[in-house]
Amino acid sequence: MNILERLYYAGFLVKQRYSLAHRERLPFRVVSVGNITTGGTGKTPATMAIAREALNRGLAPVILTRGYRGKAKGPCFVTRGDGPLLSVPEAGDEPYLMASRLRKVPIVKGPDRYQDGVFAIDGLGLQLNAPESCVLFILDDGFQHVRLFRDRDVVLMDANDPFGGQRLLPAGKLREPASSLERADIIVITKSGPRMGTLGPAIEKTINTIREYNSKAPLFVADHLSVSAADRQGREYPPSALAGEKIYGFCGIGSPESFRRTLLDSGGDVAGFRNFRDHHAYTLPDILSLRREAERLGCRWIVTTEKDIIKINHLDLPENILIIRIDFSIDGSFYDYVFGR
Repeated sequence: MNILERLYYAGFLVKQRYSLAHRERLPFRVVSVGNITTGGTGKTPATMAIAREALNRGLAPVILTRGYRGKAKGPCFVTRGDGPLLSVPEAGDEPYLMASRLRKVPIVKGPDRYQDGVFAIDGLGLQLNAPESCVLFILDDGFQHVRLFRDRDVVLMDANDPFGGQRLLPAGKLREPASSLERADIIVITKSGPRMGTLGPAIEKTINTIREYNSKAPLFVADHLSVSAADRQGREYPPSALAGEKIYGFCGIGSPESFRRTLLDSGGDVAGFRNFRDHHAYTLPDILSLRREAERLGCRWIVTTEKDIIKINHLDLPENILIIRIDFSIDGSFYDYVFGR
């Protein structure tokens, strides 16, 4: 470790020890979805998939999220389960996206997940008797939030950069040492792409390294699959509709290369691609620049992500913009471990 990593790690340890010494427990089951690196592991699609499966199993999921960069002071409802109650700047882009796509799933934003849970219990009138006993709290990005007790810790790792360069912040992308994987109850290697099910050498190496830190947690390989491409009028097309088309892609997400691969996997001719910083606040000059570049390259479509489109809908967008919708894809037995007692 260099000096900056040592300082970061010292601060991390102090905060973690304090949090564990003051740990609190909610009166309902809690599942955390998180990672050990900064961004790019696909937490939002995984969180939404777990919430949907919880509904399918007769549970009542409630998502608790920090709402990174959301300006609304928490705890507050992003949604009560029937659409967003806050704007994108207030909620943060990921909570707003979840509120837009999920129904019957309340989402509470705030910095303290225990207080968020108490707020949800009071605000939704939840009680410890049927059917409310089926309540399940899902912590979005909760692995480092150890102050709140959880029944399951699900840790996601990007197949393309599982250990963040083996360096702690700020030198690398690790939020905590890889040895912290010993706390995980379930580990998922995400964004495996065409290697899913065949486990290429890179994933096998990752699995072997994971097992050095955690030999007991069930381990799954998952993918984030494009399920449709939608235009601004809401018309949906299969991802294969991009095959052979000249396209220009852009995004401001934690793992831009994964979106670029998604476009390539669709069969599209990716003539141009621009990645912005994660959580980028787009401006009209950004959009005009993208449009000019796409026109210069002769692209039929300008393609982006759901997370990005919610931040630019208020701007003057070109008619030929398409939005790729991504879903979390994993073996069904994963959910048995998530919801099992």
